[in-house]
Amino acid sequence: MTRIFSGIKPTGHLTLGNYLGAVRRWAEVDQHRADALFSIVDLHALTVEHDPARVRRLSRQAATLMLAAGLDPARCTVFVQSHVGAHTRLSYLLECTATDGELRRMIQYKEKSVRAKAAGQSVRVSLLTYPALMAADILAYRTDEVPVGDDQTQHVELTRDLAERFNLRYGPTFTVPRATNPPVAARVMDLQDPSSKMGKSHESGAGIIYLLDEMDVVRRKVMRAVTDSGREVEYDPVAKPGVANLLEILSACGGGNPSELAGVYESYGSLKQDTAEAVVELLRPVRARHAELAADPGHVDKVLKEGAERAREMARPVVDAAYEAVGLLPAG
Repeated sequence: MTRIFSGIKPTGHLTLGNYLGAVRRWAEVDQHRADALFSIVDLHALTVEHDPARVRRLSRQAATLMLAAGLDPARCTVFVQSHVGAHTRLSYLLECTATDGELRRMIQYKEKSVRAKAAGQSVRVSLLTYPALMAADILAYRTDEVPVGDDQTQHVELTRDLAERFNLRYGPTFTVPRATNPPVAARVMDLQDPSSKMGKSHESGAGIIYLLDEMDVVRRKVMRAVTDSGREVEYDPVAKPGVANLLEILSACGGGNPSELAGVYESYGSLKQDTAEAVVELLRPVRARHAELAADPGHVDKVLKEGAERAREMARPVVDAAYEAVGLLPAG
């Protein structure tokens, strides 16, 4: 059976982009067609300045929302990355396999290191090496597929290179994974800046729809979305990125082709109204289920504990084999 691994980093509240681009597909498709593991990759949140209490709070919130979105612990494995020691055990071996040049070429390292320096912060070594940890997240489970957005495809390509290099040097140890990109709404854009991805940690939340936003807040954000010059509703991501973003969100919420949906509307206002209501209805059951799960934290803890136990059992033999392959003595 195909094995899938994917994760969410607890660096901000989950957004509509996270849901449409990843989590909904995990729940509706991936957990039913594959042996799937979904992780809150909390160690990745430590590569930049962070508030420890906030990381813990967001980790729990992410796990609760993933379950609220429909991930079923009877069908898939939901766990917290730091609860499974195999990730950091394997990460060091992959740091020893990667080169300095490969890691410095990573786009996210370049962007985040510039932002850190601009903010007067030091650049942590972990920001440079975290692609090796991400590779360990994937390779520890003999993963076949990694569902990712476009911004993470480069990291999966590095993971493939490291797996192939390790296998060539030390013998067949890892499955070489492939990246898969969701076909619809893989990259939901910021409502106030349609040239930028709707990200969890954007300084201003005005253009971001968070999964736990109140319904009136969702409506207000959509109605205030940036549109484009002219009055015609056309699907043209280059000439009219704001309108195209609204059409893509509407399409992802209710089905239909963005180009065909454009022909239904004569004004930006009516497009915004329908998009706002579509988002509200899409998120209504997720919010309701989240409230139920948040009221029973013991259930979420149990799911994460059992998920970590399953993940450890899957990862241990793979990482032990990697340690043996590179020449390390087995523990007594």
